Amino acid sequence: MSTNTISIKILDKEYQVACPPEEQVALMQAGQFLDQKMRGIRTSGKVIGLERIAVMAALNISYEMLQAKQNATPTEAETQTVNRISDKVEQTLQRCKQLDIS
Repeated sequence: MSTNTISIKILDKEYQVACPPEEQVALMQAGQFLDQKMRGIRTSGKVIGLERIAVMAALNISYEMLQAKQNATPTEAETQTVNRISDKVEQTLQRCKQLDIS
């Protein structure tokens, strides 16, 4: 598998990153997303220094990702409800098949 080098600009600094051709668009989008997050943190004026801004951006992005993951995972109660409905549908289908056979 070949890799290409792309240039990603974050807070006016360019970084050269190697990645497979099929991942270039996603990596560019990730770089733009990170740049926006870091610019927002820098603009707030509460965090000074590139390293601290990068760490705060990483923490914020990690938190957002974990929240999205947590919200996307069905709860046990939801899973049980879906299973009960599925069982009822299956039972109804079995009854319909038995009626068709009779």
